[in-house]
Amino acid sequence: MNAVVTARGLGKRYKNTVALDDVNFQIQPGRIVGLIGPNGAGKTTALKAILGLTAFHGQLDVLGFDPRTQRDKLMEQVCFIADVAVLPRWIRVREAVDFVANVHPRFDRAKCERFLARTKLTPAQKVKQMSKGMIVQLHLALVMAIDARLLVLDEPTLGLDILYRKQFYQSLLEDYFDEHKTIIVTTHQVEEIEHILTDLIFIRDGRIVLDTDMDAIGERFAEVMVGADRAAAARALGPLDERQVFGKSIFLYDGADRAVLEGLGELRRPSVSDLFVATMKGTYA
Repeated sequence: MNAVVTARGLGKRYKNTVALDDVNFQIQPGRIVGLIGPNGAGKTTALKAILGLTAFHGQLDVLGFDPRTQRDKLMEQVCFIADVAVLPRWIRVREAVDFVANVHPRFDRAKCERFLARTKLTPAQKVKQMSKGMIVQLHLALVMAIDARLLVLDEPTLGLDILYRKQFYQSLLEDYFDEHKTIIVTTHQVEEIEHILTDLIFIRDGRIVLDTDMDAIGERFAEVMVGADRAAAARALGPLDERQVFGKSIFLYDGADRAVLEGLGELRRPSVSDLFVATMKGTYA
């Protein structure tokens, strides 16, 4: 099966700043990929390159198209959300539906109207009359009615409270995602999307520092909580990270012998957020 995105030697420079530094990765179809990194790591630049919104060096194939020369054809297969709260305040529900119907060839008006029928939104209602939750419902109805092969989400729930953020991702899973679609999402709320991800890419200073699927994380990485009497032995094994919790030390390892770790203390799988913090230590130094 052909990859949805293939990047080889992907590079981008802004004057004296390197945003992407010889990046290589592949994204397979039917996956939900978290592209995670600190501010300025290159996440948005990578998404812009995938969407044909910025020039770049190297090779990039997206759904069989070159974003630089075939963007019109590419965007027929792609849906992009930067922020669910950016709908114009003056626009009415029916006008938003009409607009998307006229600009995206894969928009299904009937499907959108079925989604809207589940809500309290009315055709004449303006965005400025809606709560944040209602705006999320409208945006979701518009997005989920587009039969796009690739959905790109760049901090899609920025500014929304936790209830609406959970509703957003849950709706994507239940009403949108299937084995024929691929989702790429960037967010700073890593812990909120961990349960929906199939793959994880960490990016730092324009370079990929981790590219793996979620199943492999449990096999490759491990955390162990040890008492003060075992801390020196744990440090001798070369952990990626060490932190203190309630008088005990938690060490995070990459590829360590689990039998040895079990002899030191309580063994567990690290969360994505803990793995991210360990990987990105020193970024803000």
